[in-house]
Amino acid sequence: MRRITAALCAAALLAAGAHAQGIKDFLTQVMGKWTAPFEPFNLIGNIYYVGTDGIAVYVIKTSEGLILMDTAVPQSTGMIKDNIAKLGFTPGDIKVILNSHAHFDHTGGFAEMKQETGAQLVAGERDKPLLEGGYYPGDEKDADVSFEPVKVDRTVKEGDKVTLGDTTLLAHEMPGHTPGCTSWEMTVKDGKEDRDVLFFCSGTVALNRLVGQPTYPGIVEDYRSTYVKAKAMHPDVLLGPHPEVYGMQAKRAQMKDGAPNPFVKPGELATYVAGLEQDFDKQLAKQTAALQKAN
Repeated sequence: MRRITAALCAAALLAAGAHAQGIKDFLTQVMGKWTAPFEPFNLIGNIYYVGTDGIAVYVIKTSEGLILMDTAVPQSTGMIKDNIAKLGFTPGDIKVILNSHAHFDHTGGFAEMKQETGAQLVAGERDKPLLEGGYYPGDEKDADVSFEPVKVDRTVKEGDKVTLGDTTLLAHEMPGHTPGCTSWEMTVKDGKEDRDVLFFCSGTVALNRLVGQPTYPGIVEDYRSTYVKAKAMHPDVLLGPHPEVYGMQAKRAQMKDGAPNPFVKPGELATYVAGLEQDFDKQLAKQTAALQKAN
């Protein structure tokens, strides 16, 4: 029994080391794009893009101030403020900050923005401990993926609404990527048409562990429930926490005065989620095989 236990412990330590190195390698590959500037623009209706070339951040203009959706890595906070100002807005007008999910590349500027604006931070209920602890679930002591802790003023569950002035967003619980991953839905005016917009939280496996010592208990079931829920939704406009979720750069290049908005693309969510689900199954099989080999 002791030999078996020792072997399992050794396998766990090796897996942990490989995971830590994997995180460093991943960040080395993506950080350049994540911090590269991108010119802010009016995406559709009262929604504006103020993020970087690799991390999506949004400002929603309302009759009573601004709603900020996510931030980026900490070193990009100044860039986001500048982007907001370029659009003629004032960061001080931010009244509400919404979070899609509690990963450092979307929460890195929360503490600074909240302190400067006094805005109310709203997040999924199950992500509150992550935000207030400043850590990545399952890797609580890894400084590479940590961020400055920030107080959550309000938590939301499925069907909860956040309203500021003339704008209301509906929360949808879509766990997996994080325990409290939250997609936000709203309606915007596109000329004379009403468009349903979904800020999809995320459904990628990314750095998450699905087996052995999973990132958090029940993660596999959470992912599967999110895919089922997402496939039943039919937004006109798909947005997300990273530009590649919805081909932001290509659509931005297609925007022309008087032409249909290229971000209006019904059916895009279903196609995207089908790909996510296929990749999830592959990652689950890969991690399961690696665990079996280690044991």
